[in-house]
Amino acid sequence: MENQKKVMDVNIKSFISSLAIMVVLMVISYVMTLVIPTGMYEREMIDGSEMIVAGSYAKTDGGIELWRWLLSPFLLLGSNMGFTVISICIFLMVIGGAFSSLDACGVLRYMLSRVYQGFAERKYVLMVILSLFFMLLGTFAGSFEEVVPLVPLVVALSYAMGWDALLGLGMSVLAVCCGFSAGVGNPFTVGIAQQIVGLPMFSGMWYRLVGFVIFFAVLITFLFLYAKRIEKNPEKSLVYDPVKADEWKTLQVARSGEKRMDKALAAFGICIGTGIIVIIMSTFVTALQDYLMIIVALAFLLAGTTSVLLSGYGLKKYMFQFGKGILNFLPGVLVILMASSVRYTLEYAKVLDTILDAFVGVTADVSSWVVVLIIYALVLVMNFFIPSASAKAFLLMPLIAPVAQLSDVSLQVAVLAFAFGDGFSNTFYPTNPVLLISLGLSGVSYGKWAKWCIRFQLPILVITCILLVVANGISY
Repeated sequence: MENQKKVMDVNIKSFISSLAIMVVLMVISYVMTLVIPTGMYEREMIDGSEMIVAGSYAKTDGGIELWRWLLSPFLLLGSNMGFTVISICIFLMVIGGAFSSLDACGVLRYMLSRVYQGFAERKYVLMVILSLFFMLLGTFAGSFEEVVPLVPLVVALSYAMGWDALLGLGMSVLAVCCGFSAGVGNPFTVGIAQQIVGLPMFSGMWYRLVGFVIFFAVLITFLFLYAKRIEKNPEKSLVYDPVKADEWKTLQVARSGEKRMDKALAAFGICIGTGIIVIIMSTFVTALQDYLMIIVALAFLLAGTTSVLLSGYGLKKYMFQFGKGILNFLPGVLVILMASSVRYTLEYAKVLDTILDAFVGVTADVSSWVVVLIIYALVLVMNFFIPSASAKAFLLMPLIAPVAQLSDVSLQVAVLAFAFGDGFSNTFYPTNPVLLISLGLSGVSYGKWAKWCIRFQLPILVITCILLVVANGISY
């Protein structure tokens, strides 16, 4: 594979587009600090977690200096969210180095050729299997950022099947997000939210299973129709690239060094399989949940190192390619820092709690089903600024729970609204680092992704609203 067409190379045009969007969002966040009144809720520590005290909002002095706003992408590294951002960036660079070396030694192409040969005549079966696999990871293990390293594989496989990068992203990132949002057994949304409001963990699973089935059907229909469309006319693809399409059109298993490649592939499978098992185990062993990103990064580092060396690729060449992969993703790190600075700016200026209080205020004296949709809207808005599901749960559920109870909305419905609001928009908001990383890995600009993804997001928005209203009507 030619260097300029490597799957792991961050597309320059995509980077410039993402950078421009981040600049606009940073400017908007600064303007908000100038026009929105400042205020804060009181917070208290409960079981080691910081929670908002309902009804404690009060106006206070705030604001942010111009110089601090300009440097916010770097100053945030010293804030309470700095560790998380640094962890994501290191995770990104490790994965970039691992896949760059796997690509250079031929293991990546060899792996894809094996999968391609097994499903060349049953590619829509593969679409269903891959989508279901990622949805199950999302809904039962709470996986989202952990599947990012698999995105380049699925995107390359999508090209091999005669599709494009958008289909690859749909079968991986969009699918895992659908599962994550359904929240059947998601420990990071449903699990934490239910514990905060005093519900048995993962109770009410039957209704979320219904949602899971509906979301899966909508996803497969969406992907199937798009795949059929671009098969008939490849130029209708929003990311049409004849060079990539021709490059992956026919994958042949290499004959020379096949035994070495089989060993390398086996080592890769063992390492990644172990990582996936740990992800699934984290659903039941909660102590693992705080270390998932580190575990997955180590799994891919080990997988990349052992596979590359077993393939016969020299250690020096491996180190060179690993370093090159890291350099390829440094621009993506800047985009992530800029995206994270939006939350930092609003929190430092003390206007984020004002936004929260405004939404709480509009729930007074309205019908219960309207309150449910307002809760949904609140989480949707806050997800733009705070992508972390667990952070939002601790921030919002202490506010949502009393509002729901005063409005005759069951806590189970409130948790469901939180799960839906936290989930689906993760693959649409340009402030979500997982989306930005995935687009960078795939060479897809945010503008093209948004144009494609909105066709899925709008029907899902309608369906989730209906599911919430029905849940409230049956006193779920």
